[in-house]
Amino acid sequence: MARMAKPLPDLETSKETKLTDQLANMQKLFPYLWRRGRPGFKVRIVASLAVILIGTMITVQAPLLLADGINRLAEDDPVTGAVASIIGFIAGYGLLRFISAAVPQTREFLFSKVGQTAQREVGVDVFQHLQDLPLRFHLERKTGSLSRIMERGNRSIDFLFRFLLFNIGPTLLLLGYVCITFAIRYDAWLSLIALVTVVGYFWFTASSTEWRLKFRREMNEKDQQASARSVDALINFETVKLFGAEKRETDRFSQAMESYQDAAIRSSRSLAWVNIGQSAIINIGLVASLGLTAQQVVKGNLGVGELTGVSLIMMQLYQPLNILGFAYREIKQSLIDMEKMFTLLTIEPEIQDKPDAIKLGACNTGVTFEDVRFGYDEEREVLKGVSFTAPLGKKTAIVGPSGAGKSTITRLLFRFYDVSGGSIKLGDTDIRDVTQHSLRRCLGVVPQDTVLFNDTIGYNIGYANPEADQSQIEQAATMAQIHDFIQSLPQGYDTIVGERGLKLSGGEKQRVAMARAILKDPPFLVLDEATSALDSQTEAGILSALHEVSRGRTSVVIAHRLSTIIDADQIVVLEGGTVAEVGTHDELLAKQGLYASLWQQQSSTDALETSPTPAPA
Repeated sequence: MARMAKPLPDLETSKETKLTDQLANMQKLFPYLWRRGRPGFKVRIVASLAVILIGTMITVQAPLLLADGINRLAEDDPVTGAVASIIGFIAGYGLLRFISAAVPQTREFLFSKVGQTAQREVGVDVFQHLQDLPLRFHLERKTGSLSRIMERGNRSIDFLFRFLLFNIGPTLLLLGYVCITFAIRYDAWLSLIALVTVVGYFWFTASSTEWRLKFRREMNEKDQQASARSVDALINFETVKLFGAEKRETDRFSQAMESYQDAAIRSSRSLAWVNIGQSAIINIGLVASLGLTAQQVVKGNLGVGELTGVSLIMMQLYQPLNILGFAYREIKQSLIDMEKMFTLLTIEPEIQDKPDAIKLGACNTGVTFEDVRFGYDEEREVLKGVSFTAPLGKKTAIVGPSGAGKSTITRLLFRFYDVSGGSIKLGDTDIRDVTQHSLRRCLGVVPQDTVLFNDTIGYNIGYANPEADQSQIEQAATMAQIHDFIQSLPQGYDTIVGERGLKLSGGEKQRVAMARAILKDPPFLVLDEATSALDSQTEAGILSALHEVSRGRTSVVIAHRLSTIIDADQIVVLEGGTVAEVGTHDELLAKQGLYASLWQQQSSTDALETSPTPAPA
């Protein structure tokens, strides 16, 4: 057998990430911001950074202007006319404060389009990649958990953009400007106090956040598990109802939420200790800076207004630090969330087009399976050298006991998986040599398990051909014998079918699937147990419609009910992953082999089901 696909990465749990990995993930974001061919976006980014620089300078200068005004008030006699100049200082201070408050809004005005566009493009790229991932990935992955990973990862991008560019960056810039201003206007010791306070705050926040991240990771894991459990139960609510398991599912969800509650409490308590330590550092720095300034005021080296100036500057410096504590914790978590989302992008599709893959044209060919071997894993081989040909324009039926590999053949034909050995050819062309899109464009299918979008019936039928008009949709529905039923509904073709089509019966969903396949009008038609959910009367009408639809087309019918394929041009009988018999219905009955045995068993069962029940004595 060919080499199996690599194991899928673990996305369910949060793990420690190295700094190099975090930086690598950040680098993946940069092209979405600074993208070629978008000079307008680059101008916006540069302008945003310029606004930040101006805002930083104003933040420091406004308190100093007020300090000068207070000093003038303390030094001059108000009667001499200094009141006017003091009012000027106060008005100037108010103006600078207004400009300082307007700066973030200006920055938001400039950068919002850049950030939202980047966030959208990352989300679309991840979604597109998920569409390209193999069937195996989606079968093994929980939908609720995957949705939460995408949601958190996309949200983390916006958070990182804003806090790295507009919080941490400006805070470091403000610290540098404050230190220079203090050293020039006051004393180098004051600069040292500001520097030590901020660096100490950073260190304490980083170290304490690392300590409490294990609580946050645990909380997120429990939240993710609870979300996956709730989505799973809601999607399968019909099964829950059938087994009367409402209380059981509620108890399971309650247990998951209780685990989340315990983890959230531990996370909150650890956060409280961190906040207390951060507050202590800030206040120690503030008291030290005011104490040093007051000492200089008493000595006569500084005016009394400098106390106000230094106090306001230090408060301006500490204000983003309060947010920084939250930002650092969220940035760490955002990096984890973003890493999970970008991990999705590292998963390579198992089925990929070759660089020189060709596009199928008219697709008017038969299909040939040549010694096809395949297994979903290394331990169990499902198909063990299957060979047969479905001739052009003919109806080929594939039958056999459960587990013989019938549905696997359909999945291989659509290239949801690639064969481990042998080949599948359309005419003389191996399907691995053509593009997947052109291959699937040539194939129409009515699956055994029909899953519909939570949209209208008309949308679900028209999904096969987005360009089809209403008359074409209705014509396909008529051929699938579901038009009259749709017309009887209050909303007609605008009726919402519900999650996975649960508002429709199994037979109704299969007829919608048939209408969809009819509307696609494919040259090659695959029917996988297409009438399994229909009653005998409806089945007869559907078989007549499918017979007309299949006329002149190459068709492969996967069948369990043998009575539905007696008109097949060829019947392939599978057993244990190999071809046991090939022939027409009459030829296979004459052989008295496996097919004849299956026919006899079903005929006996049908006879028992249709025989009249004897009247009670």
